[in-house]
Amino acid sequence: MSSIYSHLKKMSPQLLVANLEQSLNFYTGKLGFNLAFRYQDFYAVLGKDPFSIHLKLGKPLQKERIQKRNNQDIDITFSVDNIEDLYLKVLAESIEIVQPLRSMPYAKEFYIADPDGYILAFIEETKN
Repeated sequence: MSSIYSHLKKMSPQLLVANLEQSLNFYTGKLGFNLAFRYQDFYAVLGKDPFSIHLKLGKPLQKERIQKRNNQDIDITFSVDNIEDLYLKVLAESIEIVQPLRSMPYAKEFYIADPDGYILAFIEETKN
């Protein structure tokens, strides 16, 4: 079976956020994203390198957030280099750590939570 798309250029998740300003401050001030676009007071696009995250004002389902947190179900995974340095920067920013830095067979990783409880994973894949 052939794919209707031969090449995807970008993928951008959209997160529902309870407070757009708070989320913008978190992603730009603490994680280093740039505000790429804002539409009125309910929608924004954040960019970092070639990647983006869309934020839409809404009501994240608290029951879902709690369940995902209890199961450490990841919402977004970022692949990075120099994870130890990044982890130290995250600690210095007083960002909520969901899973402290650890070594797994496939990668070194840690998880954080954003203001709405979305779980963001950072991994540095094991080099073979």
